[in-house]
Amino acid sequence: MVSAAVAGARCTRALRNVLLIKGHNVLLAERVRAANTGVTAPGHHHQQYCIQLVRNRDYEGFLSSLLLPAEFRSTVFALRAFNVELAQVQDLVSQKTIGLMRMQFWRQVIEDIYSDNTPHQPIAIELWKAVRKYKLTKRWFLRIIEERERNLNEKAFRNIQELEAYAENAQSSFIYLVLEVLGVKDIHADHAASHIGKAQGIVTCLRSTPYHCMRRKVYLPLDICVLHGVSQEDFIRANHGKNVRDVVFDVASQAHVHLEHARSFCGNVPSKAYPAFLQTVVLDDYLDRIRKVDFDVFHPSLQKRNTMLPFYLYIRSWRKIY
Repeated sequence: MVSAAVAGARCTRALRNVLLIKGHNVLLAERVRAANTGVTAPGHHHQQYCIQLVRNRDYEGFLSSLLLPAEFRSTVFALRAFNVELAQVQDLVSQKTIGLMRMQFWRQVIEDIYSDNTPHQPIAIELWKAVRKYKLTKRWFLRIIEERERNLNEKAFRNIQELEAYAENAQSSFIYLVLEVLGVKDIHADHAASHIGKAQGIVTCLRSTPYHCMRRKVYLPLDICVLHGVSQEDFIRANHGKNVRDVVFDVASQAHVHLEHARSFCGNVPSKAYPAFLQTVVLDDYLDRIRKVDFDVFHPSLQKRNTMLPFYLYIRSWRKIY
């Protein structure tokens, strides 16, 4: 008899094969292979640099970007690479001063791009081309940089509103840029993007909690921790108690509320905006998995990649829903 685990694994492989074999227009499998093998046309090595950076550091964003219409894909990869560069500064530098220097470098890059000074860094070159082609709003780039810079202070968010403000500036601003690339100018799409960005920022804070706790850092909102009588030391010690799980439940619930608000606009959001919102699949997946482990943010299963995620992304993209 074939065990349930083996049967489940075979089912997963079969579904992934369906995803790789069937599709419309360009197959996702071909897109993955194209991203992995590289391109040799003049200037395309800059695009390949962005693609590989996103693939290595933001695999879920990589998969989401592959499902975008072909004409927008390389630009969104450049935007994601820019986002990755800023997001990883906090983890890669040992001193705040060095982090501030990196942020100043990117601030100057954006200033140069909008002064039409051709940059030399691979990501910057792709951003320069994107700004010229799609007339992207400078303010969104600067908001992302400024918020990432403020986050170098490595202080816990005082309350959920402060976390939401961070997410609006760092995550929603990115989605606004993607909407501009897609040619979407719609107030309902902007409202949806705002809530999705906030949900993503909250979920990212939860997902990164085990990693940060190993570095003796806790960023979860202090007001919610105090409400449930939980100290930062409880998280650093990876406490699995009910009070800790109650904190996680409250934070996760706020992410869910933002996703529901975003979907309340779906009847008025133009369908061409939907590819910008594919990240909701990733957020739904995490919130569902943490619910199944009773909001134990340290549960080992939450650190494993969901092999079904490509399938879920493809189905959501095919059905044109978020």
